[in-house]
Amino acid sequence: MIKYPNGDKFEIHQSSRKKKMPIDISISSANRGMNLEEDINLSNDYYLTKNILLITKRPTPINVVKVDYSKGARITDAFFQKQSTTDYNGVYQGRYIDFEAKSTKNRTSFPLANISSHQINHLKHVIQFGGIAFFIIQFEFYNEVYLLDASYVIDFYENGKRKSIPFFQIKEKGCLIVQGYNPRLNYLDAIDDMYFKK
Repeated sequence: MIKYPNGDKFEIHQSSRKKKMPIDISISSANRGMNLEEDINLSNDYYLTKNILLITKRPTPINVVKVDYSKGARITDAFFQKQSTTDYNGVYQGRYIDFEAKSTKNRTSFPLANISSHQINHLKHVIQFGGIAFFIIQFEFYNEVYLLDASYVIDFYENGKRKSIPFFQIKEKGCLIVQGYNPRLNYLDAIDDMYFKK
């Protein structure tokens, strides 16, 4: 029996009790289906609020053909103006940063078919002009995310005999990104380890 502060009694009747819902034990950190892009965006917001790093998501350029104004402005027909380069760019410690984020369900390797030639060319130019270029690659099965230098991926893309980069090589050549709450993906530590070690 429950009593209110004024002394009145409150009784719970059997009919008003809610049935307990079964707990879904399949939801765990290993299989929650992390959304890589959203996690990067949340991390970027955290870094910016702490005045550490400025990274923004690059929008895909589209050309709007038709808009439906009957229920607010809603695009009903559009096409891509040109191929997008990479997902993210920004500045850290006076250096330009450019990177692409990719996710794979593959357990043993990262398929190079996920990367387009114009992205490779763009990242080659970033490196040529002194910028920092890399890939953030998520292996969904292992719930692991790695930062991998773009020059390694470019070399594999252009000179490799395989159509994919083996997982063990990404673990060896890349840097595991620590996952947490704030930031969700602490990829800044991986950037420091790979590009700013003294």
